[in-house]
Amino acid sequence: MTTPDPLPPYRFPVAARYAGMASSPLKDIFALAARADVVSFAGGIPDPELFDLSTVTAAYDWVLTHQGQRALQYGVSEGEEELRVQAARRLSPELPTDASQIRVTSGSQEGLFVVAEALLEPGDVVLVESPTYLAAVQAFSVHGARMIGVDTDDDGVRPEALAEAIDRHHPKAVYLIPTFQNPTGRTMPVARRQAVAEVLQRTGVPLIEDDPYGALSFTGSTWAPIASLPGMGERTLLLNSMSKLMSPGVRIGWIRAEGEVLNSLAVAKAAISMQSSVVDQLMVARYLATADLDAHVARVSGVYRERRDAMARAIAPILPAGAHVTHPDGGMFLWAALGPGYDAQDMLAAAVDAGVAYLPGWSFFADDPDRSTMRLSFVTHSPAVIDEAIGRLGEVIAQHRARR
Repeated sequence: MTTPDPLPPYRFPVAARYAGMASSPLKDIFALAARADVVSFAGGIPDPELFDLSTVTAAYDWVLTHQGQRALQYGVSEGEEELRVQAARRLSPELPTDASQIRVTSGSQEGLFVVAEALLEPGDVVLVESPTYLAAVQAFSVHGARMIGVDTDDDGVRPEALAEAIDRHHPKAVYLIPTFQNPTGRTMPVARRQAVAEVLQRTGVPLIEDDPYGALSFTGSTWAPIASLPGMGERTLLLNSMSKLMSPGVRIGWIRAEGEVLNSLAVAKAAISMQSSVVDQLMVARYLATADLDAHVARVSGVYRERRDAMARAIAPILPAGAHVTHPDGGMFLWAALGPGYDAQDMLAAAVDAGVAYLPGWSFFADDPDRSTMRLSFVTHSPAVIDEAIGRLGEVIAQHRARR
């Protein structure tokens, strides 16, 4: 086993170039969600009826009453102490953490840009799952990095494929979403996590582990992050977010790390946005200190489980022979692969005309996309709405099949 190198010191990469990204699918998700004539499964948009509004309101009221002047003032790039203490407490007990190891971000999306700004330079390689979260591909790409997809199966990234890709491409880092992965909903079993950790430690490659969905379990089971495995804490940047657990409008997340990279992350955060909203940080800290977030998440997860079941029942009979659909144990997404001859991008306009939308799967691949795939989020709509809209999607798939 090689001795892992420390995470690299901070360097400002060449300015990001966004040319060619104006047509990003992310730009269309919220527009589709706002259309009254379309049932959108395109975005992982929580049902606002499930927000813990009264408790959040009480937390804001307390902060503005007791810490108002501070809450409305500038803060520090590392994040407010109260929130970093609460974030450290929220992390897995298998991963001992204190407030000094937390860096606050404006959601995990900004966290990806902070990590990219701190670690990546043009020409660096980042290995990702195939498929992977499309906004991560964008965050790394605009910093000049080159994404290379690694083969996956129903248990996530394949360790032998990861080892081969590391040997061939000498990556700067590996980016993974082990629990309720976006877009597929897959979860790595413990044995697979251990095998992946062994590959990363043997080769000395750092891990960027994204965990925004891990608490949204439908079975009551939770999975400790890869970062908690022996020897991985110092090798991993672990990203978490309150967006999927509390509310997405409160743009608060954090990165857990160790060592000199913490300074790099603070400098990168200062360069990107100077600080996250102090009033929102203090509100989230108050909420975590006084509210029962676990009870709220359990209630939300129960609703999401019913909606997953509704979508699974509705989608099974409309898929063509040989198609494959995931059945996640948590999170927000189903992933359907229609099979050879189908192009989900070509079908999208007809689906929207029929009043239903999804996200074509090609955009989640770093390379060699499967154009027959689609991501569907089940969390926004009721089972009755899901059943009716998936029926309309089935008619579009049938028409597409007839034209083949």
